[in-house]
Amino acid sequence: MQALNQIQLLAILALPVLLAITVHEAAHGWVASRLGDNTAKMLGRVTFNPIKHVDPIGTIVVPVVTFMLAGFLFGWAKPVPVNWRNLKHPRRDMALVAVAGPGANLLMALVWALLIQVGLLLLQSSQWVALPLIYSGAAGVLINVFLMVLNLLPLLPLDGGRVLNAMLPPRMAYYFSRLEPYGLIILIALLVTGLLGSILLPLVIAAVGLLPGSGIVKELFFV
Repeated sequence: MQALNQIQLLAILALPVLLAITVHEAAHGWVASRLGDNTAKMLGRVTFNPIKHVDPIGTIVVPVVTFMLAGFLFGWAKPVPVNWRNLKHPRRDMALVAVAGPGANLLMALVWALLIQVGLLLLQSSQWVALPLIYSGAAGVLINVFLMVLNLLPLLPLDGGRVLNAMLPPRMAYYFSRLEPYGLIILIALLVTGLLGSILLPLVIAAVGLLPGSGIVKELFFV
């Protein structure tokens, strides 16, 4: 496969990133509504309309800047509001709401991986159809696996932190939750020092390796 330059990479990453963030956030809201809290639904956040989920800074400016300067995609969307008081089993249900986002990313990664396989089947007969499927599929796998792994880190306000918070004994959970205002600062510090990439990259590569089309993804993005 032909290597892509930064502009080409940014172009093929744009749609997968938008879908990954949108479906991730919509999944949080949908699961919350199923478990008794309609806050996100009433605010129009249980939707595939990306405008409802986009944070101008976190979804557009930060990812473009970090990608162009460091070759590393980093950003966030507007968090889906969840009122734990409306949930039938607050601690358990908050964990389920949290894990719905990474779960949606895993499902999307599988769909994009299947598109790679379709593209490979068409490669000899219709390259003009096959190559966009392969490149977009590889980008979709990468970004969804990356978001899944990132969000599963046990740090508030990430989804992994919310799952951990629900699993801790109430007293420990209280003290752990008090760290949430510092979570984004910690993430940025890890990013700037390079520690975030060192933590995420091996996990992302390992997770990608379990999916169909992993060889194409590694060839395009990790070689």
